Amino acid sequence: MSNAVRQTIYMHMIGRCVALTALVFLGLPFTASAATPSSGGFEVSGWIPYWRAATGTIDVLPHLDDLTEVNPFVYTLKNDGTLSDNGNLDEEPWKSFIAAARAKKVRVIPTVMTGNGALLHKILSDTASRIALEDRIADLVKEKGFDGIEIDFEGKYAADKDYFSTFLKGLYQRMGNKWVMCDIEARTPIGSRYYGTDTPPDAGIYANDLVEINKYCDRVKIMAYDQQGIDLALSAAAASSSQLYAPVADPLWVEKVVNLMARDIDRSKILIGVPTYGYEYDVTVYAGSDYVYKILWTFNPGYALPIAAQYGVMPQRNTAGEIHFTYTPTDSGTAPVVAAPMSALLAATAASLYADSYNSHLTFRLMDWPDAASIAQKVALAKKLGVRGIAIFKLDGGQDPNMWGVLKGVASQPVATSGSVSSASAFTRGLDFGATGDDVRRLQELLNTDTDTLVAESGAGSPGRETSYFGPATTHAVEKFQIKYGIAKAGNPGYGYVGPKTRAKLNQQLAGL
Repeated sequence: MSNAVRQTIYMHMIGRCVALTALVFLGLPFTASAATPSSGGFEVSGWIPYWRAATGTIDVLPHLDDLTEVNPFVYTLKNDGTLSDNGNLDEEPWKSFIAAARAKKVRVIPTVMTGNGALLHKILSDTASRIALEDRIADLVKEKGFDGIEIDFEGKYAADKDYFSTFLKGLYQRMGNKWVMCDIEARTPIGSRYYGTDTPPDAGIYANDLVEINKYCDRVKIMAYDQQGIDLALSAAAASSSQLYAPVADPLWVEKVVNLMARDIDRSKILIGVPTYGYEYDVTVYAGSDYVYKILWTFNPGYALPIAAQYGVMPQRNTAGEIHFTYTPTDSGTAPVVAAPMSALLAATAASLYADSYNSHLTFRLMDWPDAASIAQKVALAKKLGVRGIAIFKLDGGQDPNMWGVLKGVASQPVATSGSVSSASAFTRGLDFGATGDDVRRLQELLNTDTDTLVAESGAGSPGRETSYFGPATTHAVEKFQIKYGIAKAGNPGYGYVGPKTRAKLNQQLAGL
């Protein structure tokens, strides 16, 4: 496989010392198909990439009991609209692996992938070629006896949104009782994505129609990874304390993404994409704690740990729940003598001090990746949000092996149905500025499920940090809610007050979670 092809596919996965002088500073260191149950347990699925088929299948095989579904990541869309089987699923190691999965009653649903927007436009915008692709995929599933198919069409043009929806509808109709799974890019709330900047006029134009996707996909796997700096609100909060912040998937960001997309997609269909890989960056620090991150490549944890040992730095958990460390590469591969390995936070702070003092800049490396504890956080988040489960990218034998201990028995657990709101109790009393209580917290949680009525982007009252106090931010959020649903506006009696009409609408939404 060429480097160009590998890079295209990887983009799916795809991202110490305190300085005494510049010379010694280097330790920087529609309805559901017949296949879809109306209820069921927590689901755990995982993609096995064809370029790591041998190690991936060997790693997963002993743990099939802890998975609901496996996704051979093997089919790619060719320029003529036909499918390329890069994994040769009729041959070993896939043949034996698929037989074992079926024996365990684990769904086997391969992925059809492309990130070529021009190719997708050519095929989906032409009725004949679109129908031919629908037929081709449906025939493949039936011929091979797969449990369904997974569609991973990335890089689509916004102009092709309706064409993609039509394709999903046609495929859904052809699949009968087979599953249609959809991998969909994460959608960051506009207020967070453009925090502190001018919001472009096309910010709300997307290539995916989530309402239609909800109709024709039995499961929607939200690719909630490769976050990096897309959430400017979270990035600004980290920068304000000189913290390095380039996560693969911060749970705070993931929660925002899921709550936003769950407005149009049933939570019972949503699986949160969970990464097992990391990114290495070149980080340049300028005066004023201005960090510029340049992605170098993705990696598995087994690549990072020897580097940490080589440079004598201790990886630590960061604010996003992931593991990270910093270092400065040297020609000899060894670091000059330093007092002791220090945290990445101290290293970043030292770099900022140097840049400020000398009106210059320093560059170092940052490695950031999720481990088993990070995956456990995502499992807990999925349960908290009341979604169907998690989808792991990727299972190739290179992830933290302790992950399997985290997943043990998870797939057999029931799914909560309360969404992100802590209690399903209806709102029964009037609420106004100065009120306190658990119903105020639930009010904030409900308002935070909609980006149009967010209580706060960050800090107290923001998603995941709701409070029991009805303050100015809650008042403003209630006002936005009332305006959105035509309940009241500025100058009207009850504006900003949770009265009977406002409670009725809140309770209507609460019932739908």
